[in-house]
Amino acid sequence: MKKKILSIIGARPQFIKTALLSWELRKDFQEVVLHTGQHYDLNMSDVFFRDLKLPKVKYNLEVGSGTQARQTAQMMELIEFVIKREKPDLTIIYGDTNSTIAGALASTKLHIPVAHVEAGMRSYNRRMPEEINRVVSDHISDLLFCSTRSSAEILKKEGIKKNVFFVGDVMYDLQLKTLHDLSSELSDSNIINKLDLVPKKYLLATVHRQENTDERENLQNILRAFEKIEETIIYPIHPRTRKFLKLQRLETWVKKIKNLKIINPTNYQETIQLEQNARMILTDSGGIQKEAYMAKVPCLTLRNETEWTETVTSGWNHLVGTNVEKILKLTKKFPKPKGHANFLGKGDAYLKIAEIIKKTLYP
Repeated sequence: MKKKILSIIGARPQFIKTALLSWELRKDFQEVVLHTGQHYDLNMSDVFFRDLKLPKVKYNLEVGSGTQARQTAQMMELIEFVIKREKPDLTIIYGDTNSTIAGALASTKLHIPVAHVEAGMRSYNRRMPEEINRVVSDHISDLLFCSTRSSAEILKKEGIKKNVFFVGDVMYDLQLKTLHDLSSELSDSNIINKLDLVPKKYLLATVHRQENTDERENLQNILRAFEKIEETIIYPIHPRTRKFLKLQRLETWVKKIKNLKIINPTNYQETIQLEQNARMILTDSGGIQKEAYMAKVPCLTLRNETEWTETVTSGWNHLVGTNVEKILKLTKKFPKPKGHANFLGKGDAYLKIAEIIKKTLYP
């Protein structure tokens, strides 16, 4: 009889991270997919399941938005119910969201082993909810799959030395596959054409981190920079950001920024196309920083720290926070990067993870 794995996902980056691994696991295991409902907007959830051809979800908790404590607590309660019902042999968690920490805590308290995909990432900013989520999840996980060698070293420095594996990055795996698939698509399915964009003649921006959306001054500084940039800025807006623009009465101002083109959240393939063809990317997302590096597109990170330090040391990524002068200076003149080493593996991280899990559960 096949061993059972419970895969816990709930946010856009996790849908991407599980895309290839989930199908690989199903060759040897019975996989049960649990969606917490952390991202529930159609453009942030359903569209990814459709376009990435993700396996069918067995449990959708439909938790939705809420405070950090309420959302995490509700997830834990419902995940505990599912675990008691399904009795999995292993739980897999991804990244650093509330879905991640809720899955780790609920599983550990019921003595179910936990595998953490994208373990060991650190910003060393404890004001970020994501940092708390990833630190706690790592310290109670049983299998730790690291995207980079540096993240594996971080875990060892924190005293986590057992079952730490550098496997490469599952998002890199999917990007390689997606780029191959996109190369054979018809041009009329290309979002670049749909938005009437000229490759390398626009900037791509994403803003959704709590430190930027919830802090009015930070959000205003970012908008001031956008207003002064004399190039088209494509901005797929996150539901969280749209909500806070309204709450903080900044909607009217945003509409007056002529070079800022706000669009709905894009699916994975469209996002990759926009990244590949942008002249530069401005973001507070860890995943987008990484995708910018993969695409060899200069990136400005709208934060004061990053988990993906290799993108900074190579010169492809600069940390600018919400400093208007820094943003404007670097959008005009970006220093030439020092090189472009591949630190994310060989595109087979999902195969390595599946094999290690197989050896663990079928010794």
